[in-house]
Amino acid sequence: MIPSIATVCVSGTLREKLEAIAAAGFTAVEIFENDLLAFPGSPEEVRGICADLGLAIVTCQPFRDFEGMPDARRQRTFDRAERKFDLLQELGSDLLFVCSSVSPEALSGIDRLAGDFAELGERAARRGMRVGFEALAWGRHVYDYRDAWEIVRRVGRDNVGIVLDSFHILSRGLDLATIGTIPREKIAMVQMADAPWLQMDHLSWSRHWRCLPGQGDLDLSAFMQALATTGYDGVLSLEIFNDRFRAGSARSVALDGHRSLIWLLDETARKLGRPVPGAVPMPPPAPVETVEFIEFAVSEAERPGFEALMRALGFARTGSHRSKDVDLWSQGDIRIVLNSETDSFARSYQITHGTSVCALALRVPDARAATQRAAALLDVPYEGAVGPGELDIPAVRGLGGSLLYFLDRGSALGRWAEVDFQPTGEAGGGAGLTRVDHVSQTMQYEEMLTWLLFYSSLFETAKTPTQAVLDPGGVVQSQVIESGLAGGAGLRLILNGSQSHRTLSARFVTDFFGSGVQHIAFQTDDIAATVAQFARNGVAMLTIPENYYDDLEARSDLGSDELATLKSLNILYDSDAVGSFRQAYTQTLDGGLFFEIVQRDGYRGYGAANAGIRLAAQARLARPITVPSAG
Repeated sequence: MIPSIATVCVSGTLREKLEAIAAAGFTAVEIFENDLLAFPGSPEEVRGICADLGLAIVTCQPFRDFEGMPDARRQRTFDRAERKFDLLQELGSDLLFVCSSVSPEALSGIDRLAGDFAELGERAARRGMRVGFEALAWGRHVYDYRDAWEIVRRVGRDNVGIVLDSFHILSRGLDLATIGTIPREKIAMVQMADAPWLQMDHLSWSRHWRCLPGQGDLDLSAFMQALATTGYDGVLSLEIFNDRFRAGSARSVALDGHRSLIWLLDETARKLGRPVPGAVPMPPPAPVETVEFIEFAVSEAERPGFEALMRALGFARTGSHRSKDVDLWSQGDIRIVLNSETDSFARSYQITHGTSVCALALRVPDARAATQRAAALLDVPYEGAVGPGELDIPAVRGLGGSLLYFLDRGSALGRWAEVDFQPTGEAGGGAGLTRVDHVSQTMQYEEMLTWLLFYSSLFETAKTPTQAVLDPGGVVQSQVIESGLAGGAGLRLILNGSQSHRTLSARFVTDFFGSGVQHIAFQTDDIAATVAQFARNGVAMLTIPENYYDDLEARSDLGSDELATLKSLNILYDSDAVGSFRQAYTQTLDGGLFFEIVQRDGYRGYGAANAGIRLAAQARLARPITVPSAG
């Protein structure tokens, strides 16, 4: 299939949109009519720009309110069609894209509508052009693709076909079996869009909430499998109306769009167990086995203070890099790398963001395969300086310019710690921390869908529904991605973003000069003992109000002794159908980073019920927002 994208998907002027689309690797484009109308030049100029960029113009769409018009308006409708044919020929396109009428004047009747398309097809044929008919989910009389197909079938012309759109079909929950009966030569083109499941009218849902394949909840896999049975190998085009995309970077959205189609075709081929036209060969997605290490970029000046915090949290300095100013700190199955190397990626990252997480290292079944998949998905590779005898750990660029490393146990990469680090012989007393539970990444609200797609296309993942968390300064949207949990430690990622500039999430992005890791949660088997040890070690913990514990007593079955312990140690509590959850937080460091300690007893969630309490407690300790004076 031929990947394409509509200009409505991205922001900017028409020229900026086309440049972004070409830079993302597309070779075909749909021109949205409003973009052309606003362009200060002729259609021939647009055709020339596209030719220079290597873009073929699929169509200029849509052509609205055509079929079923009463006799008094019918001729005028065909006059409009002739003018649209003129425009398409100037653009160098041969496809008139007709969406089903929403006009209150439109008349019903399959034979009447088929007659209109028969005449339109005859007029198009005289110009060597084609007609494609799409059923809008909110069409007046035609809102089911099966009715649109019946109209096209009755017309019986070679140059009149159907346009299939995943949103219009799946949002209505229509049966997909009929798709497989449509001859591939009768499919004029296919448009793709995903979307979250929402309870609202189809027009509003479509105009504001569509998203790229892999970013929503629609069953695109079933749609694509039905389409593949036809043998269709034509244009597969993205048509996304989304407020976030209109506010975001055109180049980023276009690149995401290309990545989403690459992922979608690969997913379809794997589900069918056979090649699909246009699919890029790549290794299959694999689960993340564990977070192998977390790397912090730390300046020399801040190194002593951060090391003191590591010791207070129970970590021991167990390794010293053989050639660089880098140390390995360990506790349980948690490994923290502190990097103060002057001539390094970490140093550049630290200059921009301060002391912060500059890289995550994930263990996968096959690091080489993960790297090959990342390259096929257009992820940006990274190659750092490697000294003699040191490992060259594969990596790609991740959130906010950070790095994502791939490690495995089946190669020398599994021995990274002993190869690159000399043991110090140091052993700390520990504080009961056992493993990394989850990592929370905070980003611009407009970026959330980008990073959801990045992770879900690269790894074998599951995602939970988006949640709105109340912050004293506004609402924070939160999305969880999980991988490999059934097989072991796995990976839990929480993506956070907020449209309000007053929330802690938004302030972190501003103060941090970009997106990044805002907090890391560590597991323990006995949170009371761990937090008590932290207190003895001088770790400043987040204070939780007494009102929280009064309410907890009223709504839970916890005994008075445990309630007293939770209250004295500022530990929060939650439960679900399968278990209980306890969590506590350190106070926030100067750069906005903080740590969470959790104890899971069968519980599967993340303490969402406590998030508002935690955010309010953190907000009380945060520096006040400075409001510029009117003068």
